[in-house]
Amino acid sequence: MITRRSLLKQIGLFTAGTVLIKDANAFSFAGNKKVGVQLYTVRNEISKDAKGTLRKIAGLGFKEVENFGYNGKFFGMDPAEYKALLAELKMKATSGHYMYGNFGNKKIPGTILNGWDQAVTDAAAIGQKYMVVAYLMPEERTSINDYKKIAAELNIAGKKCKDAGIQLCYHNHDFEFQEIDGQIPFDILTKETDPSLVQIELDLYWVMKAGKDPIALFNQHKGRIALWHVKDMDKTEGKNFTEVGNGVIDFATIFKNAELSGMKHFFVEQDVCPGSPFDSIKMSIDYIKSNLIKYLA
Repeated sequence: MITRRSLLKQIGLFTAGTVLIKDANAFSFAGNKKVGVQLYTVRNEISKDAKGTLRKIAGLGFKEVENFGYNGKFFGMDPAEYKALLAELKMKATSGHYMYGNFGNKKIPGTILNGWDQAVTDAAAIGQKYMVVAYLMPEERTSINDYKKIAAELNIAGKKCKDAGIQLCYHNHDFEFQEIDGQIPFDILTKETDPSLVQIELDLYWVMKAGKDPIALFNQHKGRIALWHVKDMDKTEGKNFTEVGNGVIDFATIFKNAELSGMKHFFVEQDVCPGSPFDSIKMSIDYIKSNLIKYLA
């Protein structure tokens, strides 16, 4: 005979088991969201000692890196050498930053407009899953027509990426949200590109600097925001960069809405650090692991 007490006990055990299963699933899911770092944060150090810098990054607990500065090589290494080093350090270069490349007569290799095919080949060789247009120079974005032309080029570049098993993304700053001739450049870049060819790397700091709500953008571009840049904004009037958890950005709410955005990977970045960038990114990764990873479930 099942008594009320035994029934309640069974329900309690079932509930506890369900919670344990849920927690286990949450841990598994969160484990797939490895904390990455955009290597621009340690640009000065990596220019002096690339291999030593990457070893320090691995020692801090980062499992993924986002490259920058590709010029036919990765920090002075050819694809095979760089891939071997990452494998030794048990890290992956999931993503990389590239420039659009409209510099007048100056030809910069590995940009959308110059040497893109080779850049895609090399990115695939090291196992990159994402290539990201990192920044538009002021002279590249003087009008809405400039943005329309860029959008068309992004579709072409994105198709080449897709054919190689790579996803092209566009990384924002704040200027894309500043109106030009009654239009918002970010809207042009998203509306005039194919979502399957061009996704978004949303820089959360610059979104906030532009006065925009990240969650509103998640809703507007559901499932299209594959990558995040996670960096905080300090509490001063200057709204400067600071370590994650030290500033005013509500990362808890943002991380709770990760699925809505479509986020697959995120990268800590701090453009300017008050001291050693290794100290700053350690503070950020410690905060993320202690306070935010739990929401990726």
